[in-house]
This record gives sequence, structure tokens and C-alpha cells, in this order.
Amino acid sequence: MGEPELVIFDLAGTTVKDRGEVADSFTGALAEHGIGVTAEQLGGVRGASKRQAVWHFVPEGPGRERSAGLIYESFRARLARRYAGGGVEPVEGAREVFRWLKGRGVGVALNTGFDRDITELLLSALGWREGVFDAVVCGDDVRQGRPAPYLIFRAMEATGASGVGRVANVGDTALDLEAGHNAGVRWNVGVLSGAHDRRRLEQSPHTHLLESVADLPSIWPAV
Repeated sequence: MGEPELVIFDLAGTTVKDRGEVADSFTGALAEHGIGVTAEQLGGVRGASKRQAVWHFVPEGPGRERSAGLIYESFRARLARRYAGGGVEPVEGAREVFRWLKGRGVGVALNTGFDRDITELLLSALGWREGVFDAVVCGDDVRQGRPAPYLIFRAMEATGASGVGRVANVGDTALDLEAGHNAGVRWNVGVLSGAHDRRRLEQSPHTHLLESVADLPSIWPAV
């Protein structure tokens, strides 16, 4: 099977514990502006750029851009308060897997639908700002988020990865896996530690499904 040159991880639900902070903050921000969403509707945008997800729910019409901006800022503020108040915890074994990969010369990158400010808040809280990732790509670094492949391509560009045939994508949502499929990565790995359950991920394009990132070394036992 060979070994990867670069492994790209999602953030919330994949490497950071998801205790409902993102979903609650998102639905709360929408409700503040009179927009209700079902659990099924919310599930459909998990893993997407949060700005794009907001636009998905704001009705067409005059003032749509202003409304979307206000809702997004409310979401950011709510999420920041949730993370600051409740703390941030990594998924068990995540940091050890990062070290395991880097110790074998494999690049480690992060990509996320969060913007740069929220991402930096999380990385600072986790102590992951320096020396952990070779690249961090955020939702506001590309024009189109998942399921488009551009977050993955930007991470490859930033790390100098030579081709998708030696890249692994790891995420907890259907959109994470669709992005990996659209990018054509060799390993497209779903983990069951976050937003979507086994049934949902089994219906999405993937090469492997794992309980969590802690099990990732089992894919490359000879790495």
C-alpha cells in the first residue's frame, strides 16, 4: 500500500472533541435572527465552511448579505464563549499520532471550515500553535470550502506535497470525505468521533472508517 507523504486532518470532531459547541452556536445564531433549522438540515452542512453554511440558510432577498454577516458574527462570538468557558480538549491519541507521523518523516497538516480567528483560538487553547502542524488551512483561505477540494490542495501546496497519490485526508463528516474524494487522495479516512455516525460515513466515499484518529497507525503498520 505504500506510505503517505502528507496526512491532512480536520479539526472539530476529528482531532478536537466535539461536545456540541459548534452545532449549538450555529443554531443559536440562526435562531437569534428568526431562522430555524432541523437536525437533518444541520447535518447536511457539518464540515462546510461556516460562512457558506450561514449563506445556505439565509433566504434570498434584500439585505441577505447583511443578515448573513450578522449571523456569522453571532456564531463566532457564541462559539468563542463556549470554547473559552468550557475548555477545549483533543481527541484521545491525536497528539501522539501527530508525533508518530512526523517521527517517520510524514507531513502533518490541518484543514478546517473555521476561519483563522477561531482556529487560532482553538490551537492556542490546545498548545498546538508551534511545531505541531506543517500547515494550517482555514475556511477563509479558499474561495470555496468543502466538498470542493481546495482546502486539501492548499495544504498540499503549503507543504510541498508532490501528488494526491501520497496524501491522506482524515475527517468526521460526509463533506470531509466528499472533499477527499474530489481531491483524489489515496487514503480518504472517516473517523467516528464527531458529527456523523457510521451509517452516514459508510454512504460517503471513503477508503477506511476508524473509531478515531488514534487508530490511524493501523493503516500503515510498516511506516
